[in-house]
Amino acid sequence: MNEKPLRIAVLASSSFPVAQPFAGGLEAHVYNLVRALTERGHQVSLFAADGSSVDLDATLLPVRTLDLTPISIADVAITPTAIREHHAYLAVMMELAGTMSRSFDIVHNHSLHYLPLAMSSTLSVPMVTTLHTPPFAWLESAVALAPPGANTFAAVSEFAASQWADVTTGTVVVRNGISLEEWPFGVGGDYVVWSGRVVPEKGLHLAIAAAKEAGRSLRIAGPLSNLEYFHEFVEPMLDENIRYVGHLDQPALAALVAGAEVALVSPVWSEPYGLVVAEALACGTPVAAFARGGIPEIVDASSGVLVAADDVHGLAAAIPVAAALKRSDVRARAEKVCSMHRMVDEYEALYRSTLDAAADPIEDRLAIA
Repeated sequence: MNEKPLRIAVLASSSFPVAQPFAGGLEAHVYNLVRALTERGHQVSLFAADGSSVDLDATLLPVRTLDLTPISIADVAITPTAIREHHAYLAVMMELAGTMSRSFDIVHNHSLHYLPLAMSSTLSVPMVTTLHTPPFAWLESAVALAPPGANTFAAVSEFAASQWADVTTGTVVVRNGISLEEWPFGVGGDYVVWSGRVVPEKGLHLAIAAAKEAGRSLRIAGPLSNLEYFHEFVEPMLDENIRYVGHLDQPALAALVAGAEVALVSPVWSEPYGLVVAEALACGTPVAAFARGGIPEIVDASSGVLVAADDVHGLAAAIPVAAALKRSDVRARAEKVCSMHRMVDEYEALYRSTLDAAADPIEDRLAIA
């Protein structure tokens, strides 16, 4: 049955453009979701930082800026980033509740800011929020103050849903997906790969130590999001075998991952999902990873080897074991659990059920409850 296309406002980061090369997994996720929704005929408007990709067939909502007075600038209690984000999200939520109140059927919030959650009840249309992170204090506060039923929540993994269990109710799990066609199967090669944002919580220094212990060459790709960490902990470990190859666009990154023997995933925090895991599996590249957060929901015995968190020796030992796995089985795992088509199907179903619930008379909903 053909459903009527929806008018969807997607809220992303006001600080990082949704454009290649992506600043992080969240920007890549939003880019692919918006593109997939527009390909299915939906009318999508994207709120994201200036410089967001113009090759998306979507309208860009403006990010409002504010020139502070000298008195405000002198307020040391407020950082420029915090007030910039506050103003941008306050503006877009007021516009969605005001001048644009009849422009959309539903709002899909991917921001990590508290204001969209806190102001969700001001909208005339429902809002779905994807939970990409743990319940940080400002987000938890916003959920607590929003009226019951003002938000519909989707978590990116069972693990993420469990983290929010004491904060939200009725959370559904919609695991992230990627365009498998853009992460083509590869035959591997003579190096291992690590990709992602170069920040302390991703544990790149541990992956380097594991690669050295295993006697493997390592190729590193990703944005240098924390230069202090890179210069102090990563750069001194680089040599002719351990190489940083830069912040690559998606096709170049896919080629690098597909040409690797194994992908190392070494977070020192509990990853809610782990997009780099899905990307590696799609390329047929087995994963050796710390068993943290949502990663065990993606990687099974056919597609990688999981070791205890922070166990560098175990990660080193896992590399040859993972390398022995059949790359066709690894790709098959991605096709089963990491498909963009599956994810968009589930989000479309969630949009429809959320809209149906919002359209029900309050008496009917109370009777059902």
